Amino acid sequence: MIEVTDLHKHFGGFHAVDGATLSIAERSITGLIGPNGAGKTTLFNVIAGVLPPTSGRVTMAGEDITGLPPHDLFHKGLLRTFQIAHEFSSMSCRENLMMVPGGQSGERLWNTWFGRKRIADEERALRAKADEVLEFLTIEHLAEQKAGQVSGGQKKLLELGRTMMVDARIVFLDEVGAGVNRTLLNTIGDAIKRLNQERNYTFVVIEHDMDFIGRISDHVICMAEGKVLAEGSLAEIKANEQVIEAYLGTGLKNAEGAA
Repeated sequence: MIEVTDLHKHFGGFHAVDGATLSIAERSITGLIGPNGAGKTTLFNVIAGVLPPTSGRVTMAGEDITGLPPHDLFHKGLLRTFQIAHEFSSMSCRENLMMVPGGQSGERLWNTWFGRKRIADEERALRAKADEVLEFLTIEHLAEQKAGQVSGGQKKLLELGRTMMVDARIVFLDEVGAGVNRTLLNTIGDAIKRLNQERNYTFVVIEHDMDFIGRISDHVICMAEGKVLAEGSLAEIKANEQVIEAYLGTGLKNAEGAA
C-alpha cells in the first residue's frame, strides 16, 4: 500500500527524518514506535502531505504521491488523525461526522436556491451514515452531544469515525491512546481491528503503549534519530539490542503500559 524510499525531512541543520525506508502492507495494522524525537510524527506529516519532504519518495499502491497536499491525498483515501483531536467543538458529534464528505450540494450557493430537495436528500443520507458510524463505534448516545464537551477518548473515537464517512484506504493514527483511559482505549482498539478485518482498512499507528501495540498490530517498526532502526513482531522488536539502546538503555519495559 505504501512504500517510503530514502525519505529525508530537514529543518535547517536538524534531520528529523534521515533516510527512512519502509513498506506498509495492504490491509495490515502496523505499529510505529520509538523514543520521543525519533521522527515518527514528522514521518507521518511528510507521507500525509502536511510537510514537503527534503528528498526521497513516497508511493501509494504504486502511484508516486510524494509532496501531494493533504486534500489530494484525502480523495485518494489516505487520511491521518492527530495526537490532539481536532473537532468542531460547538457542533454535535453527528454534525462533526456529516461535515466530512466533500463536494456536498449545500456547499454551492446556486443549490441553496434551486437545489433544496437535493440538499435535503443528501443530508438525510449523511445523517443515516453518521448514525451508523456512531453505532459502530458504540458512541451513539453522544450523537446530539457537543463535540467539545465529550471526553478525550470519545474525541479520538470521533476522529476515527470521520475516516469512516469517506472511502478511506489507509489511516495514519498519531498517538491514539494519549490521555485515554484503559476502557476507552480497548474500545478504540476493537474498532481499529474491526475496520481492518471487516472493511479492509490499512492502519499505521504511532503509540507508546506497548500492550496496545501488541494487541492490534501485525507488524511493528521502530524508529530512532530519523531512521528505521528495526522491524518485525513486537517480541522481536523488544528483544532487539539496538532498540533497547535507543530507549536509553532501559529497554521497552519503561514504555510498556505507558499511554
